Amino acid sequence: MRLLCLFFCLALAGLTIQGQTGNGVTAGEFIVEPATLHNLGFEWKITGDDNHNATVAVQYRQAGELQWHEAMPLLRIGDEKVWRAREFLEYRTPRMFAGSILDVDEATTYECRFTMSDPDGVSGKAIQQVTVRTRGIPQEYSGGRTLHVYPPDYEGPKQEPSFKGLKEAYYGPGLGDWDVVHTRPVQPGDIILVHAGLYKADRMDYVTPYGVPFDGTYILTRDGTPERPIVIKGAGDGEVIFDGNGCFRLFDVMGADYNYFEGITIRNTDVAFYAGHKELLGCSGLVIRHCRIEDVGVAVMNEYEGSKNFYIADNVLLGRDDRNRIIGWSHWGKYKPTQLKSYYAIKVYGQGHVICHNYIAYFHDGVCISTYGIPPEKQEQKAVAIDIYNNDIHLMIDDFIEADGGVHNIRVARNRGFNAAQHGLSAQPVFGGPAYFYRNLLYNVAILPAAGGTIKTGGGNPAGLLVFHNTFIGENSYVRGYSNGHYRNNLTMGTNHPEKPVLGSLTYTAYTSFDYNGYRLNGSDVPQIVWKAPARGVLQDYTLTNADAENFRTLADFSRATGQETHGLVVDYDIFKNVRPPDPAQPHKVYEVGDMDFGLRPESRAVDAGCRLPNLNDDYTGKAPDLGALESGKPLPIYGPRSGGRL
Repeated sequence: MRLLCLFFCLALAGLTIQGQTGNGVTAGEFIVEPATLHNLGFEWKITGDDNHNATVAVQYRQAGELQWHEAMPLLRIGDEKVWRAREFLEYRTPRMFAGSILDVDEATTYECRFTMSDPDGVSGKAIQQVTVRTRGIPQEYSGGRTLHVYPPDYEGPKQEPSFKGLKEAYYGPGLGDWDVVHTRPVQPGDIILVHAGLYKADRMDYVTPYGVPFDGTYILTRDGTPERPIVIKGAGDGEVIFDGNGCFRLFDVMGADYNYFEGITIRNTDVAFYAGHKELLGCSGLVIRHCRIEDVGVAVMNEYEGSKNFYIADNVLLGRDDRNRIIGWSHWGKYKPTQLKSYYAIKVYGQGHVICHNYIAYFHDGVCISTYGIPPEKQEQKAVAIDIYNNDIHLMIDDFIEADGGVHNIRVARNRGFNAAQHGLSAQPVFGGPAYFYRNLLYNVAILPAAGGTIKTGGGNPAGLLVFHNTFIGENSYVRGYSNGHYRNNLTMGTNHPEKPVLGSLTYTAYTSFDYNGYRLNGSDVPQIVWKAPARGVLQDYTLTNADAENFRTLADFSRATGQETHGLVVDYDIFKNVRPPDPAQPHKVYEVGDMDFGLRPESRAVDAGCRLPNLNDDYTGKAPDLGALESGKPLPIYGPRSGGRL
């Protein structure tokens, strides 16, 4: 069996960083982050370890099991500089370890053990063992009232108690200015069943607006609880359509914890769900599932640092942007940059959020963490433990997914993205990480030479990137200006742009590492790999610039000169069962999934060419893990809505 790639911590003896002295490590506070449905996140603060050679081994098991399972070691973080000059933002990551136990079962209790080691000695408590339970999928409460909502013009038979319009059921009857007098508001555990029809209030009708005020916004402020949420869902007797009638925001839920929305259609508004404003107010426990949100500028917006535990799943989210051509917001030749008709589908901040199995198309960005700025000092307000997985994202003006603003344990996994004009995945900035990007499949990303690449770091100078088992049909040429990044078992396929490097990397840390990756080069007449790292014997160097970069025409030249990619491979499109590169002569062409098959041919060089990453690829089927997002012999991921989703 191929040995585990030990890439997280390099023993660079004798190197020191000013401010904290000593090569031995002292264990400090251990933090358990909020658990999500399938992932557990942890942080362990330290002092010392100037030479950066301490490690933390991780084991886990279900409660009641005897056998321990190995997980990937925690990532060593500390003293990396994260900055964005134009925002006057500068941050130094604290000395610590952080990391996740990935893809475990929901609603299950786990015992987790962490062992700190250092050849130079460990002070303090070297072993931590904790018991953590994953969350379950949010459920409605079975013991509450059922309230029936009908369109205001509905004249047929009704189930009782019945109400005209949503606000009447939510707050009690009221007209005009009297609507602020709540007579019988909804209670925790209640289910509001919204029956089929069009809900499009005339907000300028003073007499009978059915609770919708002049600005057209449903402002909801009643709290449910995790056990007794307030549920607003389609009754199942036909499509329920909330038409915003051109209003700015339709549902303002900033003050409404544990409100669930299910099985409804929302359209014709700039912001469908406004869920939180930075440093002001935001909700927790928001659930949006099996909904269709279309003709909107933003589907879900939340920038409040105190928000927790959103579940946004199995929805169809459609923006207003061009369906027929891929045009970015800069550097697009004869085409003018596209107008910002739709911004992002989903943006969140806070902790414990799960965004999964959504179909997203025609926005500027797909799923984003808020670029909040310097992380808040309070642990409970930092952006940690956020999962973005199994989403199907198409035709973005900028990026499919942005981890920008994330602090620790951001997990971006098994997403599929087709057609992004500027970049695929973004991490500018991540404030220490780790930000996990694994088993994502991206096609036709930043096809023009002036555009970016499959993973964007330039401009944000992030720290703490773990990039594993991705299939990138597009150059990774914008990997510039980052720290503490580790790439394993990826496929990066050039798209016949000979002037565009397949890999461009400016890293400020000597402990950044690349190995066991496969590359399809664009030729050897011009440099295919652009690289710069600190000089030998220097742990970190933040004076490096793109002008310092070294150019390499072949993967072998790069490996000999840098010691990186000693197990890297040169591959071509024949490794796939049926994948064609995008046509560089048609840079604005939109590609569909169609009959493309990204599975690997059994005889290809990419099969069994990877390294073991415990807890991530232990289920490999051959002699070793395959390269790329899809392991031979394993079922394909479900991209987008599962049963019940509405395309």
